[in-house]
Amino acid sequence: MTRSPRIALVADDLTSAADSAAPFRSVGFPARIELDALASDGALGSDAGLPVGVTAVDVDTRGGPAALAGARTARAVARLAGADVLVKTMDSTVRGHLGVELAAALSASGRSTAVIAPAFPAEGRTTVGGVQLLDGVPVHDTAFARDPGHPVRTADLIALVPGAVPVGPEPGPGLAGLLGRARYVVADASHDRDLDRLVAAVPDPGQVLWVGSPGLAEALARRFAPCAGPPSGAELVGGGDRVLVVVGSLHPASWAQAARLGADALVTVPLDPPDGSADEIVAHTERQLTDRGVAVLHGPRQLAAGSVPAGLAEVAARLAARRALDALVLTGGETARAVLRALGARTLLLAGQSQPGIPLGRLDRPWPLPVALKAGGFGDRDTLARLVDLFTSPTREEH
Repeated sequence: MTRSPRIALVADDLTSAADSAAPFRSVGFPARIELDALASDGALGSDAGLPVGVTAVDVDTRGGPAALAGARTARAVARLAGADVLVKTMDSTVRGHLGVELAAALSASGRSTAVIAPAFPAEGRTTVGGVQLLDGVPVHDTAFARDPGHPVRTADLIALVPGAVPVGPEPGPGLAGLLGRARYVVADASHDRDLDRLVAAVPDPGQVLWVGSPGLAEALARRFAPCAGPPSGAELVGGGDRVLVVVGSLHPASWAQAARLGADALVTVPLDPPDGSADEIVAHTERQLTDRGVAVLHGPRQLAAGSVPAGLAEVAARLAARRALDALVLTGGETARAVLRALGARTLLLAGQSQPGIPLGRLDRPWPLPVALKAGGFGDRDTLARLVDLFTSPTREEH
């Protein structure tokens, strides 16, 4: 491929779209996330419609029914099928409507084989014998088996994707022989170098549908890194004195990260606020932002997934309307999308990532607002604290 490639990503939630696009931005590609890409018809995967660099689309299907997930995925992939490199992202803990979305994506892509590689070694997510592991444990034996919205029943990818052919961490020329014959290939990987070998073993990266998490995106970005190198960092996010953190994920990791910011920073948003209480919550949060520089909006911990984001989004939007914040940190894909829609944002322009899996960027509206996105299960106890420090530090450099 002699010219700069046009790369398209289709994701089932916003954090998946962002954390898979961010590695390409970090090596120099322009990258944007379209939040309303399904609002219009017509193919985007042409020289006229799809720009050089990365275009990521969030089809917002993880929390919906399987039939809708398949239909929305097929529509998005069909619009982007002319891309030089086409990626269907998947959760590295195998949550979501995997089988339905892969079948729909492959049929709509114009490709004959999907290469599936969900490993994300930087976050301890590996694939061994076709089974997805978290820190060496099958995901269905971890906390993700009790995920309130998307409990993982099995992490066996061969069972989840009927007809898939497994390949080892050193695929070699054998993989090329499967392309065009097998509909699905599931690749083992325990290290970044395994993913690099996988990408190198495909003679024409545009002939397959790539399926994976940020680990695979990192490997593809390394293969196609522009000669110009990574961005300088001069355009990076820059924040300010007031950082609003919105935690909608019910994953224990997110709650531990929020607690690390201090109990006095936490602001609970009820599912159905009594009359007048929303005004009190907004006023209290604004005072927290002014006095402490950080406030953490979260929902009641005991509620089922899917019931929290709307209330959080309403409070965040009202704070934004008052210009009460200088930067946003959003945790959980469903929550992130709800907040950005409430703010009226249509596009997120990526600037890079603070670490693998945590992208940084700017919204197009209501003003060029700096934002960081984090999936619920990502990161250690200090992850949110580091993001707040990143936005409030006098010297901000891209990672």
